[in-house]
Amino acid sequence: MPSPQNHTDVQSEISNAGSTPRITLAQATQVWAKIGWLSFGGPAGQIALMHRELVEQRRWISESRFLHALNYCMLLPGPEAAQLAIYIGWLMHRTLGGLIAGLLFVLPGAIVMLGLSLLYASVGQLPIVLAIFFGLKAAVLAVVVEAVMRIGHRALKGRFFLALAVLAFMAIHAFRVPFPLIIAGAALAGSVAWRTRPGWFAPAALAEALAGEDYVIDRMMLRGQTTHTRPSPRHALRTATIGLLLWAAPIIAVIVAQGHHSVLAREGMFFSETAVVTFGGAYAVLAFVAQRVVAGYGWLSPAQMLDGLALAETTPGPLIIVLQFVAFMAAFQHQSGMSPWLAGIIGSALTVWVIFVPCFIWIFVGGPYIEALRGNRTLHAALSAVTAAVVGVVLNLSVWFMEHTLFGSVRTLSIGVIHLDVPQLATLNPAALLLASGAMVAMLRFHVGMTWTLGICACLGVALRYAGL
Repeated sequence: MPSPQNHTDVQSEISNAGSTPRITLAQATQVWAKIGWLSFGGPAGQIALMHRELVEQRRWISESRFLHALNYCMLLPGPEAAQLAIYIGWLMHRTLGGLIAGLLFVLPGAIVMLGLSLLYASVGQLPIVLAIFFGLKAAVLAVVVEAVMRIGHRALKGRFFLALAVLAFMAIHAFRVPFPLIIAGAALAGSVAWRTRPGWFAPAALAEALAGEDYVIDRMMLRGQTTHTRPSPRHALRTATIGLLLWAAPIIAVIVAQGHHSVLAREGMFFSETAVVTFGGAYAVLAFVAQRVVAGYGWLSPAQMLDGLALAETTPGPLIIVLQFVAFMAAFQHQSGMSPWLAGIIGSALTVWVIFVPCFIWIFVGGPYIEALRGNRTLHAALSAVTAAVVGVVLNLSVWFMEHTLFGSVRTLSIGVIHLDVPQLATLNPAALLLASGAMVAMLRFHVGMTWTLGICACLGVALRYAGL
C-alpha cells in the first residue's frame, strides 16, 4: 500500500490545481533511476518492481494499460522488462522519456557488470560481491511473490482466465512450448471466447479498461495530451531508418578498424543476431549462447560461462546483461592488436549497444499502432486472454528464480514430451530459505519498504556467508 506521503504526492500529480494531470520529466527520471538500481531478480522481479512503483504507489499508469503494454513487450524479441520501461517512459514523455527510461533501466546493470568483469579478469571469483548478491537474490523472492499474487488477482477474473493462466504455466514449464505459440494460442482463445461466450468477460471491467481510470497517464490520454501515440507511417519509417543506422554504425566501425574476422567484429555480429531471436526473454536464449560461445567459438570455458551467469542473475538490470560479461572476457582473452583491457571494454560496450538498441526501435516504431488498437473490443478480449497467459509465464519465471535461489542444483526430469525442472532437495540452502522467508514476512505482513528489505538482506547475506552458513 502507498504511504501517506506517496498518496499526497500522487494526488498533487493527478489534480495539479484541479485540472491537467502532469508528471514532470525530472520526477520520472528520479523514479526510473530508482527502478534501474533496484531491478534485481530477472524479468519477474523487474516487472514486479515497476508494477509496485508505477501502478500501486504512484498511480501513474492503470493496471489495464500496464498489462496492455506488457503484453506487447512479451511478444517482442529481447528483454521484455527493459522494453516495458521504454514503453511507459515513451507514453509519459515521448521519445525523450522512452530514452531516459530505457537508459536508466539498462545502465546500472551495465556499469555493475563492467566493474565485475574487470574484477573477475583481475582476481577471478569475487566472494564479497557474491555474498552481497546472495542476500539480494533471497530478498527479491518476496518482491516476485507479491507481484504474481497482485497481478494474478486482478487479471484472472473468472474461471476462463484462470484456466488460461494454468495452461500457459504448464505449457511452458512442463512441455517447453515456445513462448510465441502460447501467446498466439491465448489470443485466439480470447477472440473466440468473446464471440461465443461474451459472458466470460466482465462488462464492468471491460468498460473500465477501455474508458480509462483515475491514473495520470490514462487521464492524459483521455484529454488528448498524448498526440505522439497516434500512428504515422511516415514517422514510423523515419524512426526505423534512424534506429537501424544507429544500431549498425558501431559494428561497421569495428569491421573497418579491425577486420571482419576479429573477435570484436564477430561479437558485434553474433550478439546482433542474438538480440533479434530472444523471444520469450533471456532464459530462452542462454543455452544457445552458452553453446555457441563455449563449444562453437571457444571464447570462454564452461566454468567462466557459469560464473558469468551467476553474476548476471544477481546484478540489477536484464538477465541478458550476461552477454556483456561474455563479450568482455572473449575480447580480453582473444582479441589481438590492442591492450586486453581496452579490448574487453570495447567488446563490452559494443555488445550492450547491439543488444539494447533494438528495444528502443520496437517501441518507438510499434508503440503508436499498439495504442491505436487498444479500443478494439475484440482485440481487448484477445489481449485479456494474453494477459492471463502472461501471468502463467511470469509464474514460471518466478518458479525458476525460486528454484535457483533456494537450491544449489536443479536437474531436468524428462518423461516423453514432459520436461520438469526438479530441485535436488539435498542442495537446499538453509541460509537462502531463511533470508527469503524473512523478506516475505517483512514485505507481505509488515509492509516494510523494498529498499530497506534489500539493504538488510544484503548485509545479512554477507554475515551468513562469512559465518560459514
